[in-house]
Amino acid sequence: MTILVKKIFRSNILTAMIVLLTCLIIILGILQEVFTAQLEKQLKMEASFVAAAVEKEGIGYFEKLTKDNDRVSLISADGTVLADTQADINELENHADREEIKEAAESGTGHSVRYSATMTEKTVYYAQKLENGDIIRVSTEQYTLLTILLLMSQPIAILIIVTVVLSLVLALRVSKRIVDPINKLDLDNPQDNDTYEELTPLLRRISYQKKTIEQQLKETQQKQEEFRIITDNMSEGFIVINEQLKILTYNQSALKLLGAEVETPDNILKLSRSEVFREAIHKSLEGEHSQAEMASGDRCYSIISNPVYDADGNIIGAIIIIIDITEISKREQLRREFTSNVSHELKTPLTSISGFAEIMRSGGTDEATVIDFSNSIYDEAQRLITLVSDIIKISELDEGTISYEKEEVDLYTLSLEIAARLSAQAHEKKVHFAVNGEKAEIMGVRKILDEIIFNLCDNAIKYNKENGEVTVSVINNEKSVIVSVTDTGIGIPAQQQDRVFERFYRVDKARSKSIGGTGLGLSIVKHGAMYHKAQITLESKENIGTKITVCFPK
Repeated sequence: MTILVKKIFRSNILTAMIVLLTCLIIILGILQEVFTAQLEKQLKMEASFVAAAVEKEGIGYFEKLTKDNDRVSLISADGTVLADTQADINELENHADREEIKEAAESGTGHSVRYSATMTEKTVYYAQKLENGDIIRVSTEQYTLLTILLLMSQPIAILIIVTVVLSLVLALRVSKRIVDPINKLDLDNPQDNDTYEELTPLLRRISYQKKTIEQQLKETQQKQEEFRIITDNMSEGFIVINEQLKILTYNQSALKLLGAEVETPDNILKLSRSEVFREAIHKSLEGEHSQAEMASGDRCYSIISNPVYDADGNIIGAIIIIIDITEISKREQLRREFTSNVSHELKTPLTSISGFAEIMRSGGTDEATVIDFSNSIYDEAQRLITLVSDIIKISELDEGTISYEKEEVDLYTLSLEIAARLSAQAHEKKVHFAVNGEKAEIMGVRKILDEIIFNLCDNAIKYNKENGEVTVSVINNEKSVIVSVTDTGIGIPAQQQDRVFERFYRVDKARSKSIGGTGLGLSIVKHGAMYHKAQITLESKENIGTKITVCFPK
């Protein structure tokens, strides 16, 4: 039985039992009253007969009465018992104070009822006054309601058992019949049901909610279709997976870019055997943002993978974006080749110009002219030499042709040395320069590390404000060493922050030209960090300052 059927069943049984007991008590009470009235009527008739006989025959009539009959007593006006059919008159007390005697003496007849000490029996008395003032009293005993119940306990118990069994059967049938229309409700068409009127508001509400849910499902399906159309028309690949590597959604571009032969993929690892691709996925499922480049044939792809978290911060999957960067890669390759070629072509003549400029500065012609030209030639030559030097550094880092050996380098001590070298420049710009931190050693190429920190500090001074500040912080953690350079300078616009590490890219070309520089400083920082497998982060706000952090793994 269902819970509802059980509740209705129990309610029906309880109601039936209450009704049964109530009716039983009422019926017995009514019968008791009927029997008592009939008994009183009988006693009245008997008293009349006895009174008439005593009036005619006198007290001798009592000799004709037996003990088997109802008890009959003759009582004088003063309450003395003159005769009694069932007791010795000498042992009976005066009856003048008895209720029925007093009532008969006053009105001619009297009636009373007295109960036994156990309340199981009661005695009904009826008295009638004779012409001579004596009183005839007739009494008989009658069972009380409690006695009747005790005497009838067996038939009553049988009646209750039969009633209970019948009630159980009927209650169960009635309960099922009540619930059956509810079980047969057609919830797909709530308002078409022919059932209890009381359920109409509920069915209306269900119908309303059904229509609302259908509308929401329709809108959701529409949005899903829009999402599918958008993603299918993306040139970039798009894949969403759960933490078990099962593909939840994807677009056709992803399969095309990866060259997957599976029509309906279920596991993302089936799409590509590339180690770079698999490593990017595993990193994202471990909570790391991953961005890596993957080569496939003559094409080059950027794999961007990010973890997906639930409301409690648990990783539940990842989103993978695949971008074809072949053209970008080719342009970068051409730029690297150009940089390599031009650096070798320019270094020798530029070094010669620098030498001639030094000679001219020593005199020989018109002193003022020589000095003027020599200074210009020298400055330009130095600038070009710096440019070539920077180009060569980037080229070496790109090609991995660094000839230096790695050694233990204390980045805190190195930062102090760089601060000392730049102190004059900072003083001239009225910039306060500070180095904070502790001893922090890593394995690296000292020259490259010097270039990284030097370029960061040099930029922080160049693009600072007068009376500004530059702070270098070196933090030694268990797994890494973090070097951050913070300035209070002009800052970098948000829309240009992603490009500042590109070669020759300048945020403000006019300003950069006035303060000098080759436009390769941050590119050297980027490639030097990549050489040491370090991560770079940039935080900047215009007119507030810039913070660049490099995290070196130990």
